[in-house]
Amino acid sequence: MKFSIGGSLKLAFRPWVEGLENIPAEGAAILASNHLSFSDSFFLPAILDRKVTFIAKAEYFTTPGLKGRMTAAFFKGVGQLPVDRSGARGAGEAAIKSGIDVIERGELFGIYPEGTRSPDGRLYRGKPGGLARVALATGAPVIPVAMIDTEKIQPPGKVMPKLMRPGIRIGKPLDFSRYNGMEHDRFVLRAVTDEVMYEIMKLSGQEYVDIYATAAKRQIAEAAKAEKAEKAALAQAEKQAAAEAAEQRAAEQRRAELKLVEDEGGAAKNAENAENAENAESAENDGNAADGAAKDSGHKDA
Repeated sequence: MKFSIGGSLKLAFRPWVEGLENIPAEGAAILASNHLSFSDSFFLPAILDRKVTFIAKAEYFTTPGLKGRMTAAFFKGVGQLPVDRSGARGAGEAAIKSGIDVIERGELFGIYPEGTRSPDGRLYRGKPGGLARVALATGAPVIPVAMIDTEKIQPPGKVMPKLMRPGIRIGKPLDFSRYNGMEHDRFVLRAVTDEVMYEIMKLSGQEYVDIYATAAKRQIAEAAKAEKAEKAALAQAEKQAAAEAAEQRAAEQRRAELKLVEDEGGAAKNAENAENAENAESAENDGNAADGAAKDSGHKDA
């Protein structure tokens, strides 16, 4: 199944390769690669004539249903080895033991020193446990590998892959026999890991970030959460401001209507007062006229 899958991948994506001569024709070796995409574990074995065994989450092999069985068959077909990650320390020890077993069989063992996929395409600090301990416990050479552009083929969240050519650069084997018997020295483990990461950085051309990718993912998730909360707060503030503005406009409208009523009432009162004054004046004039007429009549009678 490995050759079937590998042939299909090479035919569909036509990956380019540099340094293929650095892979030994036989004997054990550790392939230490950067990790950009879910597909890294498929493209690297696809370009090699030898089997490469990577470790993978046990969940890929135990998911129920048709999809789960198909996924398990696929991972087994490309040389993935299930490791239970239910406990952090237990998972690390299981991965190391699995790697040692592969090396002792004289096979190729693939590992991602970053421990997880890069969240943004940059190269992150390597974890000193798995890679260095397997290398020092077995004496196997470590071959640095750089995957190029695989993250562009199927970014996280995308279902359908994009047809494009990824690249694979394979460096010269690194010998750490000078550290034999020191696999439990944490300073040596860090030195071995950092040397491998430096070679991967030279091959990939990636920007190096001196924190773990898992920490970077947490920071990105926290930043996204904070941004989401900020946007929600901003939207709530805008909604509140809009409601207050609408209430203010309604209040102004009510005041304007009330003033209009008051103005109309005042105008009516003024008109009534004017009319009353006019009537009074007219009545007074009529009275004066009557008094004048009476006086004129009296003079005539006299």
